[in-house]
Amino acid sequence: MKTICGIDCATCEWKEGCKGCAETDGRPLGGECVAAKCFKMGGEKCFTAYKNQLIEEFNALGIADMPPVTTLCSLCGAYVNLEYPLPNGESIKLLDNSKIYLGYQLEKPNSDRCYGLVADDDYLLVCEYGCNGAEPEIILYKKR
Repeated sequence: MKTICGIDCATCEWKEGCKGCAETDGRPLGGECVAAKCFKMGGEKCFTAYKNQLIEEFNALGIADMPPVTTLCSLCGAYVNLEYPLPNGESIKLLDNSKIYLGYQLEKPNSDRCYGLVADDDYLLVCEYGCNGAEPEIILYKKR
């Protein structure tokens, strides 16, 4: 499978439903891929600048005890689209399963929980969750 950004798709658990990034002009699962968009606009330099901007934005949030963000990777929306409980008892998913976002997981110090970070051109999401995404909580969902 050919990619625009050069990522190795061989180990991706979503590859069976993926139509390939090069074949779909950067929309491998039907939704936009932020990495492919950057590579098409200006190559690796553009992607690196975009990723560094997001890292700066995450680090500037000032979330207590969140370790510094040093890297981000491409993440399938279906993989990171957790269902968050709302105060009224309903639940909500905030992401698009068909998009490819940039994000990362950071271990929360002195805890068995993690911070999940997800970003695209429009939003930054920071959440907290337990093992395998259990009991997710929205820490911050912010328009960029």
